[in-house]
Amino acid sequence: MSNIVLAQAAEAVNLNPGLAAIGYGLSAIGAAIGVGMIWAAVINGTARQPEAEGQLRGIAYISFVLVEVLALLGLVLYFIASNA
Repeated sequence: MSNIVLAQAAEAVNLNPGLAAIGYGLSAIGAAIGVGMIWAAVINGTARQPEAEGQLRGIAYISFVLVEVLALLGLVLYFIASNA
């Protein structure tokens, strides 16, 4: 009985690369939405109060970097999961 189970396990398809690609795609979409929301808020804030443009832009760049770090973390995890 155990030989049959081992043979079936050897023939099983490895789903890790496909699932890892789906996970990375979702994290990339999340990062894109986050970046869009950040810069939309900067444009809206600058339109309402032009003298605060420099401060808003500084906050936006910090937030942008944090969101992109999460996207890069998703890319690293994709490579780790797809090779496992």
